[in-house]
Amino acid sequence: MTNRRSFLKNTGALALGSLLLPKLSQAVLLAAPKYRDDIGIQLYTLSDLMVADTKGTLEKVAGIGFKELETAATPKGYYYGMKPKEFAAMAKDMGMHWRSHHVMGAPFDMAKLEEMIKKNLGGDDAKAKQMMERFKFFGTIPTLKSDYQKLADEAAEGGLSYLVCASIPVDTMDQMKAAVEIFNKAGEACKKNGVQFAYHNHATEFDMVEGHRPFDYILTNTDKNLVKMELDLGWATKAGQDPKALFKQHPGRFPLWHAKDMDKVNKAPAEVGTGIVDFKDAFDHAKDSGMKYFFVEQDQAPQPLQNVTNSYNYLKKLLA
Repeated sequence: MTNRRSFLKNTGALALGSLLLPKLSQAVLLAAPKYRDDIGIQLYTLSDLMVADTKGTLEKVAGIGFKELETAATPKGYYYGMKPKEFAAMAKDMGMHWRSHHVMGAPFDMAKLEEMIKKNLGGDDAKAKQMMERFKFFGTIPTLKSDYQKLADEAAEGGLSYLVCASIPVDTMDQMKAAVEIFNKAGEACKKNGVQFAYHNHATEFDMVEGHRPFDYILTNTDKNLVKMELDLGWATKAGQDPKALFKQHPGRFPLWHAKDMDKVNKAPAEVGTGIVDFKDAFDHAKDSGMKYFFVEQDQAPQPLQNVTNSYNYLKKLLA
């Protein structure tokens, strides 16, 4: 039975609570993470380790703290010798989510590919040749040009949110037009499967080709709902681009990012937070970009597991 004293005590507490609630709600909002902090990784960074020991390496990735995964082609094929649903189940069992997958857009002229790799690595001939040895398998994997439906179906089988074109030739106007045609078809096939298609840039997309920048040409001539972008912050910055300016130019079109840095001397891939990329500025404009997921990547990382651990720790602190 409620007496007068307990009634006054309870109603007083309710009144106090109602006065404090707006302030508490505001405090909760202020304490909430400023950015999405589910840090992802592009497993290309660990490709040799993933090929040698897929499960063991994935367990180490989970142990570092990564939650979101993006995959790419390897000498074992696109899924480390597994079916898409098998790889997805393995990741889920370890507490991670396979969100995105990289595929090739069209067969590459291998000489052109070596030239592009050399340029991206700051002119390092030895590293470029080493990478080319590893990329011989590119001639054996499906590409969007001939197999976009198969790749879209496999993305759906793996429960992926995104299928991404890792790279495609854009050295001539004809190649740019072909890329647009391929992307629109792939985007339509993905949409029917409940998957979003996107394109990943390197630095070369910002070079002028017959009076056009491939980056602008592709985004202007593709359906903005069918073809999104995965902005590689490292390559874009190396090309002299300001990510927030790209976000302003194409708002909401960048649901994916690569959190990649470039060293200050050779502008070659480096640990996140050690190079030329202003990650705080980029994340301050994440909402403008439409970013949903971001993935740490470091091409040719000298000590892959240690490198990605350092990158993870930097981002965790930045996004806290």
